[in-house]
Amino acid sequence: MANDPHAKRLLWFVFAGSRGGINRLKIIQSLKNQPSNTNQLAKEFGLDYKAIQHHIKVLEKNNMIIKEGEKYAITYFVSPFLEVNMETFEEIARKLDKST
Repeated sequence: MANDPHAKRLLWFVFAGSRGGINRLKIIQSLKNQPSNTNQLAKEFGLDYKAIQHHIKVLEKNNMIIKEGEKYAITYFVSPFLEVNMETFEEIARKLDKST
């Protein structure tokens, strides 16, 4: 499953083929190191809280992250789906890093 072409296409779309992909990439890289809530992510990246909420919704919808807790105590983690496809994610991150 690590080389699933459908997963690779989805990852490319979410992180490289759509607006805001670079911010979503940064969010995932941050969550890999330490699970966080929306407010912590907004402060870390200097982005508007609503912008982070939008990126979180996109990542959740595409099964890249999972959440635990309720309301203001929600903490986000990298999903098992993304963990399985982390090699592809890292490849995309490297290619996008070279292009910027």
